[in-house]
Amino acid sequence: MYARGRSGPDRCVVGVRTVWRTVGDGEFYCPGCGGDRNYRRRTGRRRLVAFGVPLLPRGPVGPVVECTACRTRYGMDVLDHPTTTRFSAMLRDAVHTVALAVLAAGGTEARTVRRAAVGAVRAAGFVDCSEEQLITLIEALAADTGRLPGMYAGGGGLGDGTAGCGRDGFDPRGTALAIELHEALEPLAPHLAPAGRETILLQGARIALADGPYRPAEREVLATVGRALLLCPEDTDRLLAAARPAAS
Repeated sequence: MYARGRSGPDRCVVGVRTVWRTVGDGEFYCPGCGGDRNYRRRTGRRRLVAFGVPLLPRGPVGPVVECTACRTRYGMDVLDHPTTTRFSAMLRDAVHTVALAVLAAGGTEARTVRRAAVGAVRAAGFVDCSEEQLITLIEALAADTGRLPGMYAGGGGLGDGTAGCGRDGFDPRGTALAIELHEALEPLAPHLAPAGRETILLQGARIALADGPYRPAEREVLATVGRALLLCPEDTDRLLAAARPAAS
């Protein structure tokens, strides 16, 4: 209900007003602004208002996320989307992890492989990466059985039942490698378009092919990459086959 004043616009006689209270803040990706912005996490309470005077409570509202720039309010699930800065870091780390995993599976003896890996990692954002740094990191990871496995050159793949496997064909190092790849890729995959997920797999494939056809251990690693990126096995096989002429 509204009443017209003598010299002003219509004003609310009876209505419902929400009184907001800020309970937190942070940075998020604002869909309305199209970029990283600060936000306020807010809760509210609705009240019946008559002539500007709050009367009866009408229940709680929220919580919501309010952009401090455009003032648009969103549901809390908007915070599930990484900020632009966080997304870039996740993508950079994903490519780096895939490159290390492929090198660990196929070995670092061939200079063409090392150069392909360095090129992929630099393009992803680690512009100061060098062959020596990758080799040093792989050697350090090889000594840590709780993370990535050691050098796979000469045998021993990701659960392929060859050298390096323990009792009943179980390879604890291969399991650690799969965990490492899933940790780096699974949080990123839902935020990538299909073409973006395929690009990461192809980067790993081209590193593996830089010194010749896929080794069994390299294919196992790349199959794990495909699963972590939410690609179906058929698409993974198609992409690995398509990478061959591109790498030759």
